[in-house]
Amino acid sequence: MRRRVFDIIEVDKTDDRLSQIYDIYMMLVIVVSLLPLAFKEPPRALQVAEQVTVSLYCLDYLLRLWTADYKLEKGKKSFFIYPFTPMAIVDILSILPSLQIMHRAFTSLRLLRLFRTLRVLRLIKSFRYSRNIELITRVFVKQKDSLLVVCWLALGYIIASALIVFNVEPDTFPTFFDAVYWATVSLTTVGYGDIYAVSAAGRLITMLSSLFGVAIVALPAGILTAGYMDELAKEKQRWEERKEKRRVRVETRKRIVIAKREEADQRRKVLAAEAEERQEAKAAEVAEKKKILMTQAEERRVAKAAEAEKKKEARTAKAAAHKVRKAPKLAAHTEEDC
Repeated sequence: MRRRVFDIIEVDKTDDRLSQIYDIYMMLVIVVSLLPLAFKEPPRALQVAEQVTVSLYCLDYLLRLWTADYKLEKGKKSFFIYPFTPMAIVDILSILPSLQIMHRAFTSLRLLRLFRTLRVLRLIKSFRYSRNIELITRVFVKQKDSLLVVCWLALGYIIASALIVFNVEPDTFPTFFDAVYWATVSLTTVGYGDIYAVSAAGRLITMLSSLFGVAIVALPAGILTAGYMDELAKEKQRWEERKEKRRVRVETRKRIVIAKREEADQRRKVLAAEAEERQEAKAAEVAEKKKILMTQAEERRVAKAAEAEKKKEARTAKAAAHKVRKAPKLAAHTEEDC
């Protein structure tokens, strides 16, 4: 169950429908929770919405703490480490300004406005629920070395041009900070017009700074664009790989289902054949028993007939013997009569 909860509350990477719904739902909650900041005195409806969204934030935080071991993969230590992770700190800072206990505790210290302002940190929570923001974050992380080089180059040029113009026009730039401010707005080609060089040398430096600023500003855009396109290609490749894996899984399931179906059909055929063999064997056994019974009956009939014949012959022989025994007596009686 904890694993399933973790899969739902984390950013969807496996086309989990429930996880996608949760991400969209939390984005809407974040937007609703920011609406009271647009009012000095929020309406009652927004105050109720604030309480509901804070309750949802608390639930989300507790669920993430409950599944921290799946996120950090450090066993039981994860439950103690998670509260100090950057996004967990953002979660806490997003929740604290809305707790009434904190409001009463800090009212006397005039910190309520500060905590109210901290609600803007809820916007950072949205980074967790967007794959595009996660993609851009990966671009910044992978291109950090190139971006640092550009930043150091821009910083070096700002300081160098500020030193030059500060010494060329000391009257126009009373402090070195003014020169740095001028170099920064010139490098970024903003030019507010509140401070500018008036001499020919200063204007030449301003033109060079503006031209160099165009190149400096274009470098990060090119680096980020290249990195973003590279990440998009990798993301597309990962998507294709996931799509191919899903297709393979579907095909595998189909083959398994077909194999099971064929196995079931084969089993049914085997069972049918075995049943037919048993039926044939049983029929043969019945026929054999019937044949044996008929043979035994015939043998008994023949035996009875033979026995009856023997008895008849015995009676005939007995009658003949009796007749033979009577023959002398009859002869004697005949002679006496004569």
